[in-house]
Amino acid sequence: MSRPVTFTPPPGTRAHLLRTARGEFAALTGEPEPGRPERGTALLLPGFTGSKEDFIALHAPLGAAGYRTVAVDGRGQYESQGPKDDESPYAQAELAQDVLAQVAALDAPGPVHLLGHSLGGLIARAAVIADPAPFASLTLMASGPAAVAEPQQQRVKLLQDALAALDMAQVWEAIQALEPPEDAADVRDDTGGVRDDLRRRWMANSPAQLIATGRQLCTEPDRVDELAALAPPVHVVSGERDDTWPVPLLDEMARRLGAERSVIAGAEHSPNTDRPLETAAALAAFWDGRTPNRSSRQG
Repeated sequence: MSRPVTFTPPPGTRAHLLRTARGEFAALTGEPEPGRPERGTALLLPGFTGSKEDFIALHAPLGAAGYRTVAVDGRGQYESQGPKDDESPYAQAELAQDVLAQVAALDAPGPVHLLGHSLGGLIARAAVIADPAPFASLTLMASGPAAVAEPQQQRVKLLQDALAALDMAQVWEAIQALEPPEDAADVRDDTGGVRDDLRRRWMANSPAQLIATGRQLCTEPDRVDELAALAPPVHVVSGERDDTWPVPLLDEMARRLGAERSVIAGAEHSPNTDRPLETAAALAAFWDGRTPNRSSRQG
């Protein structure tokens, strides 16, 4: 999972509910800095077990670059409501329709730049395949062409088995017990205890959502050619190391898509939290080539 260093939105970023034709979704929205030319809107989709807070360090630098940023919790993720026991609302086609409804609800003055991290990239891809018209570009961040690597499939299946037998609190404790030492520090607070914000996020997730989307990660077909036939400009972003989809696989996917490729030095599966400033710079550089200058907004 991505582990943002804080769940507190930066100045100029507001927490709100994005009301759509398919329900309400918890969102964090950052606006362009006052006086900056407004260059467009970016809709940011988090990954498996993640949330809108995974992009929290991107709002300020992207706002400085002139972009409105809207990060959302998907259906059944953290602060967006979803059924606990019914998996059907979490079918990928349903989640893709949620994204199209979110884009419509943004009422952006022009097309939106869509970004999906990890699982969010698979959902973003499905949304673009369903209807590419609203999107000026698509960014796939640490999100590959098909199912995740075999070791990750095994981890997801272990989680699914645990969710079928245990409650969310028990699964959380099991996850912490299995954390490798190099990752354990990321979930600890200043007193050495587990960070309450990360536990609170886990506890708010829908078990049905985790089971359904975990299955998608393990069974996703290769849809690269389908996407390439109709997609807007595509940007493939990753860290320089990734155990979920190996970097050479992402390189090859970018080649098949004719996509721009950015590798963020010093980052792994979550460049958005590992190296947010460098990631924001790569995103803004890509979007700048595809978004006309808009009139300056005074705040």
